[in-house]
Amino acid sequence: MLAAKMIREEESFVRKCLQARKQDTVILDEWIKEDKEYREILTKVEQLKAEQNRLTPKGKPTQEQLNQLKELSETIKQLMVEQKEKQAVCEQKSLYFPNVITEDTPIGECSDNNIEVFKWGEPKKFDFEVKSHDQIGKDLDILDFERGVKLSGSRFTVYKGYGAKLERALINFMLETHSAKGYLEILPPFLVTRQTMQGTGQLPKFEEDLYKCASDEESGQLYLIPTAEVPVTNLYADEIMLGESLPKLFCAYTPCFRKEAGSYGKDTAGLIRQHQFNKVELVMYSKPEESMQMLEKLTADAEDILQKLELPYRKVQLCSGDLGFSSAKTYDLEVWLPSQNTYREISSCSNFLDFQARRAKIRYKDAQSNTTLVHTLNGSGLAIGRTVAAILENYQQKDGSIKVPFLLQDYLKTEIININ
Repeated sequence: MLAAKMIREEESFVRKCLQARKQDTVILDEWIKEDKEYREILTKVEQLKAEQNRLTPKGKPTQEQLNQLKELSETIKQLMVEQKEKQAVCEQKSLYFPNVITEDTPIGECSDNNIEVFKWGEPKKFDFEVKSHDQIGKDLDILDFERGVKLSGSRFTVYKGYGAKLERALINFMLETHSAKGYLEILPPFLVTRQTMQGTGQLPKFEEDLYKCASDEESGQLYLIPTAEVPVTNLYADEIMLGESLPKLFCAYTPCFRKEAGSYGKDTAGLIRQHQFNKVELVMYSKPEESMQMLEKLTADAEDILQKLELPYRKVQLCSGDLGFSSAKTYDLEVWLPSQNTYREISSCSNFLDFQARRAKIRYKDAQSNTTLVHTLNGSGLAIGRTVAAILENYQQKDGSIKVPFLLQDYLKTEIININ
C-alpha cells in the first residue's frame, strides 16, 4: 500500500508509475477527489471544534449559549461520521494501487521488454531427438497426468515412484542449502485469513485467482495460500521489532494453490503451470537502506540452487509492464527447457520496499528509537515442479533414462532413473 502522504505530495510520480505499468490512472483521480473531500471535512471539523471552545463560557451558560453549543455538537458529530466514511473509501481505494517502481526498472509493456542481465551454463547439445518432461514422465511411469485429471481435474498431477522421490529430494536439498546460509526454516499454515492475504497484496484485487474455503464462525473466510510468501511475510504483522534483529531471513516449503485463470497454451504443458505445486520460498525483512543489497543476495541464493544442479539459466530484470502488483523491482530466473528450445521462469525475486509492510503493519525501532516500516523481499528458491521438469529434460539420456544430478544422488540412492 502506498502512503497517503506520498500520493498527495508526489501525485505526478505515482501517476508516472501507473502509466509505466500500463495501469489506468482513473483510480488515482478518484482517490485524489475523495481525499480532498475528506480533508475539507477534517478542516471544517477542526474549525467547528475551535468555535465550540470559543463559545463555551467560563461560568454558567445561558440558554442561548446552550442551544448554540448543542447545534455545533450535532453538526460536528454528523461531519465526523462523513469524515470516517470518506477515510474508509480512501483506504479501500488505496488497496488497489500497485507499488511504485524503482528508477532502474526498465520501462516496457510486456515480457518482450524485459532486460537480460546474464546467462549461466551452456545448453547441452543432444545427438538424439529430445523429449518434453511430460513425455519423459509418462515413459518412465513417474508422472501420471491422466490420474491427476481423474482425481482433481485439469492441471493436477500424480507423482509416482522416483517422480515423488525426486520432488521430495529437491525440497530437502533446497531447504538444507538455504538453511546453511542463515535462513530460518519455517513450516507455516497453508490456510490463512483474509487479513493475511491483504497484507501481502493478494487481496482485494486478485480474489478471483484464489481458492477459498467456506466461512466458519471461528476463523471466518480462509484461503489456500498461493505461495509461502503470504504466511511467512505476515509472521510479524502488527508487530514492532528491534532494529538490531534485522535483516531476518526465512525459507519455507509449502504446497501452493492457484486458479491460474486465463492461462492457456504451451506454458501450461506438463508441470509448468499447475493448480497445485510445491515450492521453497525465500523471504526477507530488511532495513530500507539495505534492501537493494538484500535483493541481490536473495537472487544469488536462488541462482545457487540452479548452479548446484548444473541447470542452464538466465537472469532477467522485469520491465515496468511485467512487474507484479506489489513489487518495485524484480529479477526473474529462467531455466533452459530443451524441448521448447527456450528459457522458462523458475524463480521470481522481488523487492517490495515498504509496500507490504504498510499493509501488514510490520515495523522496527531504529537506533534513535524511531518506528519505521521494514522492507520486505521474497523469491522462489525454487519452484519444485519446474525444477523437476528442467532436470528431466536437461538430464535425459538416449536410452530414455535420466541421469540424476550429482548432488541429488545421495537423496535418491541412485545415479540413474530407468524405465520400470
